[in-house]
Amino acid sequence: MIERVCISMNSIEKAIQQMNNGQVEEALEILKEYDITATDDEKFMIADLYYEWGFLEQAIVQLKGLLEAYPQEGQIITNLAEMYVELEKDDLAIDLLNQIEKKDPFYLETLLQLADLYQAQGLFEVSEQKLLEAKQIAPDEKIIDFALGELLFSIGQYSRAIPFYEKIVPTFTEINSIVINERLAESHALTGFYEKALAYYKELNSENPDTLFKYGFTALQQDRNDIAIHVWKKLIEIDPYYHTVYQELAYAMKEEGLIEEAFPVVKQGLAIDEFNKELFYLAGELALLQQEREEAIHYLEEAIALDIDYQEAILLLVSIYKEEQKHSKIIDVITNVIQDGASDPIYDWELARAYQEEEMYKEALQSFNKASDHLSHDSDFLKEYGYFLTEEGLISDAIKMLEKYIVHEPLDEETIAFVERLKFSNTE
Repeated sequence: MIERVCISMNSIEKAIQQMNNGQVEEALEILKEYDITATDDEKFMIADLYYEWGFLEQAIVQLKGLLEAYPQEGQIITNLAEMYVELEKDDLAIDLLNQIEKKDPFYLETLLQLADLYQAQGLFEVSEQKLLEAKQIAPDEKIIDFALGELLFSIGQYSRAIPFYEKIVPTFTEINSIVINERLAESHALTGFYEKALAYYKELNSENPDTLFKYGFTALQQDRNDIAIHVWKKLIEIDPYYHTVYQELAYAMKEEGLIEEAFPVVKQGLAIDEFNKELFYLAGELALLQQEREEAIHYLEEAIALDIDYQEAILLLVSIYKEEQKHSKIIDVITNVIQDGASDPIYDWELARAYQEEEMYKEALQSFNKASDHLSHDSDFLKEYGYFLTEEGLISDAIKMLEKYIVHEPLDEETIAFVERLKFSNTE
């Protein structure tokens, strides 16, 4: 017996040596020849080698043969199930694992495998049941707490995930490259407990860009722009190409009144992300706050070029031209965006106003009419349109429009009296 084991081990070791030397075919041939006379323990060892070397099909054939002889052997079943999972044959793996009896030493491992598989199939309640059963068997096993925390976190049940993560912290700071305190920070933030989340983020002292971004965003929810600014500045130092941070950092600076500091941040962001319309818009806002109107116009035009229907940028540009009384510029901007496919009644309203200022009353009337199809609920529009119609001598239409306005604003006594005068003069 001892001699046979020595011979078998020499054969297996020789196969391993051949594989290490790159002699793949020779290694496989040695195992194939020896498999005929190998014991069941040796066959299991050979299956492990096939699996380790990436020959899944051969490993599966080997284990299936063993399973016929030992149909209730948990170790064979769990190994075979793992191979089926790698081949994306999850249903076969589940069927196998469900055959393992509770008394089997590998039953606990089976529950964890089943939980993973059911979670992957979207059967979250079944997955949780398997993990809770595992928890009853091994109540102090931290990997089960971790699995439960991850499952609940993945389906958005953050408040339920927190206690499981908290059980892990005294023993492990990290499992499977997941930092537990980071999970706790995110879970508290996502349940609205930002102060607790901030405490965990501060404790992390992380230099991971994603973590720093979330840290800053959580600080904003607590109106701690100072923390957000500090953290996001650090993020940019670590990873200047983390383009999503620039807009958030500049906005936080703007909220703190740090306009001069925010402007270079936006420019730096645009150098990295030149197709970010929101950054161009924010640059326009910041330039305007510094009385740099021409620069503001330039950035807003760039934003609109990226999105022809970017309403915020269009309306801010219109407001600049209004202040400068450049109504023809407004006509050009809105006419161009409409021609390029943009469509919004607010554009027609602004265009009507601009035409009116330019004394192009026919065009103004057309734009007012077009806008009225969608703004019949807007009291400001109804009133403005009504008075315009009055100036154009279209008294009957003006009365109808202003009466619609009064329905929305029944306490506007001045307009009510004006309509009564219109009605009286219209009957004379």
